Amino acid sequence: MAAGAALPGLFFCFAAMVLLIIVSVSAPKWEAIRFLHVTAGARAINFGVFGYTGTGIHVGYTFDPAILGFNVPSRLNDHIIHGLTGALILHPIAAGLSGLAVLFGICGASYHRVGTVFMSLIAALATLATLVAWVIDMVLFGIARSQFRNEGLGAQYGNATWMTLGALVALILGFCFSACGIFGHYRKKRTLY
Repeated sequence: MAAGAALPGLFFCFAAMVLLIIVSVSAPKWEAIRFLHVTAGARAINFGVFGYTGTGIHVGYTFDPAILGFNVPSRLNDHIIHGLTGALILHPIAAGLSGLAVLFGICGASYHRVGTVFMSLIAALATLATLVAWVIDMVLFGIARSQFRNEGLGAQYGNATWMTLGALVALILGFCFSACGIFGHYRKKRTLY
């Protein structure tokens, strides 16, 4: 008999996993998903986890004026900002942790309470990784947005920032429901003959 107590936590961990996977394939791979959208005249540049419009996919990047096509404030090309762009790798890591939580949640919902226990522990780790990733998003792209606007360019937060926040909320709920689901009913009903 499946444990109904583990199902809400499983649902929220699955939703967070899907959101984090979508965020992980952001610009330059999928231009519609972006953390920051900058417009310079007729040109639009989207910034994502592994780069931005016109660059290849790699962990950590710099704001190269030759690729962007406009002057970039020197504050955006220091070692701290480069380190923060490298820390965006936390998004796929959090997606992987959410996926592990889902696998353990399926075991918990189908077989045994231990799966639900592991789902709640892994969901807590995924929540922590997502929280750190979201804070980095806000700091990094907040600084970049401010610097681009000071240069007279149009810069707006993209949808990936809010998807990460949605994944964070879903993981918090997933953790809470899975922690409560540990105490749910897991025994099979006995029938008397």
